[in-house]
Amino acid sequence: MIKVSVVLGSDSDREVGDKAVAMLDEFGVEHELAVYSAHRDPDGLKKYVDSSDASIFIAVAGLSAALPGAIASHTVRPVIGVPKEAKLGGLDSLLSIVQMPPGVPVACVGVDNARNAALLAIEVLALHDEGLRKKLEEYRERRRART
Repeated sequence: MIKVSVVLGSDSDREVGDKAVAMLDEFGVEHELAVYSAHRDPDGLKKYVDSSDASIFIAVAGLSAALPGAIASHTVRPVIGVPKEAKLGGLDSLLSIVQMPPGVPVACVGVDNARNAALLAIEVLALHDEGLRKKLEEYRERRRART
C-alpha cells in the first residue's frame, strides 16, 4: 500500500515535488510520484485518485493551483497543497489552495515548501505508526541541536 502520493500539476513542478520525495525517502515512507493536470487531464486525474491506494496526497501546483482542490473533490483522504511560486510571488497559488469552499478541505503549506508538506503527511501517518513517530521525534531533536 502506498502511503503518500505526490502529484504534480506538470513536469515543471518537479523541482518542488522532489523536495517532498526526498523527505519521504529520508523517513522511509512509501510513496509514488505522478503528474496530472487538473485542467488539461481532469478525467485522468479522477481515474488516478479513484484507483490510488495512497493514504495521503501531496499536490504541487502553481498559478490557479486547482490541483489540490480537484484531488480533494474526488476523495475523503487528506490532501496537502503546496503552492508553487510562478507569478505574484506564489500568492496567487497560495490563495487558490487555502480558499477552498466549506466541506472540501485542503491543508496548505508555505510557497514551494514541499518539505513541510511531506513532514505533515508523515505526522499524520505517525498517529498510527510508533516507529515513524520515533523517527519524527529524533528528527526534531536533531533540528533543535542545530540551533
